[in-house]
Amino acid sequence: MKPLRYLHLDVFAASPGGGNHLGVVTDARGWSDADMQRYARWTDLVETTFLLPPDDPKASYRVRIFTPEKEIAFAGHPSVGSAHAVLECGLAEPRDGVLWQECGAGVLPIRVEGSGPQRVLMLQSPEARVVKTGLQAHPLLAATLDSIGLGKLSPALVDGGRRWWLAECVDEASLRAWTPDHSAIGALAVASGSMGLCAFARSSHPDCQLVVRAFPSGVGIVEDPASGAANGLIAAYIAHAEPDGPLARGYAVSQGREMGHDALLIAHIVDGTIWIGGRTNTVIDGTLHWNGRE
Repeated sequence: MKPLRYLHLDVFAASPGGGNHLGVVTDARGWSDADMQRYARWTDLVETTFLLPPDDPKASYRVRIFTPEKEIAFAGHPSVGSAHAVLECGLAEPRDGVLWQECGAGVLPIRVEGSGPQRVLMLQSPEARVVKTGLQAHPLLAATLDSIGLGKLSPALVDGGRRWWLAECVDEASLRAWTPDHSAIGALAVASGSMGLCAFARSSHPDCQLVVRAFPSGVGIVEDPASGAANGLIAAYIAHAEPDGPLARGYAVSQGREMGHDALLIAHIVDGTIWIGGRTNTVIDGTLHWNGRE
């Protein structure tokens, strides 16, 4: 394979190194499915993405998203990070301030706000639906949440691009100090066909109105430092449950500090449509020399 430009990104970072890692192969033409999977397994990042020319004439570019184990249709931070890479490498230009990303979940708009280091990319989340609510929504749910006080919204299973259990905790301090039972979350995830549990609490901090911790035990991850898709589901649930509440139009999210990160995600809620985004930093911009074929 010819040398290619490769970016390693810090997605949704509030401070340098605070976000979620993403590797982006900027031109994957000529790579087979097996080539992409083998490289994603080698990077061992939560996700690695591969940019391609679009198949859909409406799209600005196409992205394929791989975990070390499999390809997935959609994820939040890989989408935002891939859009950042497209702009950094000059692979596409926004049309009326929007990039159109083609992925396994369809063609999704990404709004481009600002430029340079202050640029914010806002991804439109797939439409979400509340599947079940309440502690009795699943036989394993109450025991999974037994060690944390709960907030005003009922726990819920929400589906939209990904499927997560959501639980509001009684306050920020309790959530930040919580040591959950990861085996219980894993059992719940497997039994319900979900990613796992995403817990959130309201905050009075001037820089954020919500604190989030995500435990995607269903895909073998203990805790995720910055979760675009999961935060999209939280925003959709809040908009559904509290349409006239203080968070119904949007808010800022702090995530990842409990695991040594410092992520800041932004949620905008406009006429029921959820936009999740933030800033991305390029940490490594280099040349990829790779021939991983067996």
